[in-house]
Amino acid sequence: MAKKESASPPPNKDVKQKLLSLVRVNVTGQPFDYFRPWQKKAPLSKRALGAVLSKGRVLVTADLVTNQNYVELERAESGEKTAANVEVIDYEANLALLEPSEKNFLDGIAPLDIAGDTVVGDRLAAWQLEQTGALVATEGLVTTIQMTHYPVDVGQFLTYRISLSMQYRENSYTIPLVKNNKLAGLLLRYDPRSQLIDAIPAPIITHFLKEAESEHYRGFPAVGFSFFPTRDPQLRKYAGQTGKAGGVYVTSVEPNMPAMKAGMQVGDIIMSIGTHEIDQNGNYVDPLYGKIDFTNLISAHSYAGDSLAFQIQREGKPMELKVTLEHRDTKDYVSPPYTLDEAPKYLVLGGLIFQELSRQYLKEWGPNWQREAPQRFVYLDRFQSELFPGEHRRIVILSQVLPANNTIGYDEFSYLTVTKVNGKEIKSLNDLSDAVKQPSEGGFIKIETEEDPKQIELEANSIAAEAPDLQENYGIPSLQRLE
Repeated sequence: MAKKESASPPPNKDVKQKLLSLVRVNVTGQPFDYFRPWQKKAPLSKRALGAVLSKGRVLVTADLVTNQNYVELERAESGEKTAANVEVIDYEANLALLEPSEKNFLDGIAPLDIAGDTVVGDRLAAWQLEQTGALVATEGLVTTIQMTHYPVDVGQFLTYRISLSMQYRENSYTIPLVKNNKLAGLLLRYDPRSQLIDAIPAPIITHFLKEAESEHYRGFPAVGFSFFPTRDPQLRKYAGQTGKAGGVYVTSVEPNMPAMKAGMQVGDIIMSIGTHEIDQNGNYVDPLYGKIDFTNLISAHSYAGDSLAFQIQREGKPMELKVTLEHRDTKDYVSPPYTLDEAPKYLVLGGLIFQELSRQYLKEWGPNWQREAPQRFVYLDRFQSELFPGEHRRIVILSQVLPANNTIGYDEFSYLTVTKVNGKEIKSLNDLSDAVKQPSEGGFIKIETEEDPKQIELEANSIAAEAPDLQENYGIPSLQRLE
């Protein structure tokens, strides 16, 4: 993940103190296979460093422990090991808290405090361990603090960008970034060509830890609207803005989300949130970072359940909206942005494999999935809010066709969107499962699709008779998983 170099920088002088604040984390896991949804992919192993925090907890990235089968903590100085449990995980913020199964395992390890005052120009040290257990601390410069997308691409979060020439180590999967012996961030991604690190910063970590103290972890809040800058004077004139120029123009408001519940409308101009004015670019003046995108006021500074005062202009008239923030759960999406640690649903019918569209399925096409995956599905995922406003549903797809007696003539078809089965509208795999149990009077199951061939017909009795052979030929333990 990082660049190999022949020479190693000298270890920091304060090795003992720093070493006591880290543990190795060893993880074995098996991702689910969305192309063959009845099975998992090959097992894999990951190694990382975890930051020891107060109350006997270890902080790592969610990426590290996603789809884990076993998590193990290892003391760097002695090699002593114990199993660990994932207590809290937040895929959107890419953070997870681990607790050792042996409650006294971390005894004697000095926990790290959080450094929440990092600004542009500060120097942070990336901590890595040699195989011998010796600590290597490589310093870099914080060049930018901005809002960026994290791996699951739900909203934007505060991010530190650091110029740092980091060396490869076997435990480089998760790396703590430290300022004055305090945790300032965790590695989010590293580009070895530009030697730039993006880091999950202390304010996001602090938000996560505070929320983790609650009885039910709620996640980071959302509002549910899209916006556009108001730099264009013609746009401001069109919106009827009066007085001082500034704010952002609301381009869409999602149904059943906090913004709509508070009365926000397309065409509103959001002038300020609380006491923070928003300029024409959508920035406010943060006491630490200076000008930064106003979404930081929502994701980092606010919590689910908080009420924020939005000062808006509507056709030139000032108004105040009280917006009560909520976390948007994956079940509230039409195409869920992530379905990690959960086996994918599927239904196999006479060799036709049906699934529910999700971004996790699309990511099977690799890092360039937005270009490589079926473009119809990418379109449905990207514009789901506009295409299915306020609907509680899923998009059922015919993902592939297995060669079988029942699929003769259909073997070239795949990546189809299912609309109806036996005349019944399909909004979930459960709908499809129910519909196929009621064949037509002639004993056929009629499947209607958005794309060509528009209609597929299967004989119900033939499907049932050949099901055992289909399972044996393709090693399918069960022809459906609906829960």
